[in-house]
Amino acid sequence: MLEAAGLDELEERAYRLLVRAGEADAAGLAEELGITTESARAALAGMREAGLAREVAAGRYAPVAPEVALGPRLVRRQETIDWARQAVEQLAEEYRASLRRSDADRLIEVLPSRAALREQVRHLQDSAREEVLYFCRAGHVVMPSVDNTEELEALGRGVGYRVIYEQALLEEPGMVANVAYGIKLGEQARAVRALPVRMMIADRSIALLPLVQHAEGVTETTAALVRGSSLLEALIALFEAQWERATPIRFLEDGQVTDTPSCPLDADELYLLSLLVAGVPEKTIASQLGLSLRTVQRRVYHLMRLAGAQTRMQLAWHAARERWL
Repeated sequence: MLEAAGLDELEERAYRLLVRAGEADAAGLAEELGITTESARAALAGMREAGLAREVAAGRYAPVAPEVALGPRLVRRQETIDWARQAVEQLAEEYRASLRRSDADRLIEVLPSRAALREQVRHLQDSAREEVLYFCRAGHVVMPSVDNTEELEALGRGVGYRVIYEQALLEEPGMVANVAYGIKLGEQARAVRALPVRMMIADRSIALLPLVQHAEGVTETTAALVRGSSLLEALIALFEAQWERATPIRFLEDGQVTDTPSCPLDADELYLLSLLVAGVPEKTIASQLGLSLRTVQRRVYHLMRLAGAQTRMQLAWHAARERWL
């Protein structure tokens, strides 16, 4: 058990006996351990030199306190292990870099079918541990967003999700409610008018994106897995740039709007405002929320009165200035 502190089996047995007995001589140690007196005498001498025992009388030894005798040894051993671990990590990175230089196939893996793409969408979310970044465009390739149950499970494990939705996607049936549900579970959602590509990035270590969707002579969706490389870094930078310019979609429970203390809106009003600013038409909002168009328009006019705005553009400007979103 104490091998990590540098003790062999006999030294550990002898030291434990000294700790229990308080002190002992070579003859007593030999009898208790079932070894020769010469071996016991050698063990005591070795422990004294190692700082594990001290001589308290002629031929009698007492143990040095364990935290004093063993603590520094463990610290030095841990430092050695840490240095070795860092060296291994450095060597592993050099090994991976060498493989990437010599074999480009390890950087980009082509997925030739919709089934393979769906399997990777599932696998990346199931294996994610920290964060998933998502570009969600209108018109699904593999599955509708409402069928992405892996996200719900990952959110339950504490995985962060930052998702940017294309405006046209938010207009698809059921999407407004689906986005609201994801936000309630912890998803951070934003919207833009248009996205350049579909994309998922898991833990900033691997990206998944379709390469060819609809082309002459192509019957299957072709996608790529992109691993650690300058290309992956570029895809992450693309996401972050889009995230900065996207409009936040807010849906919080009443009383939980902690980052906008001056905001006079309740949870439903915040969600309605975020959809308006994201460009979702009032007719679509009404349809997906199960409200009449007149009710939605009345609520929009109420928001405009609160903001002192004459137009929806002025409403959006006021919401941005006052940090309602």
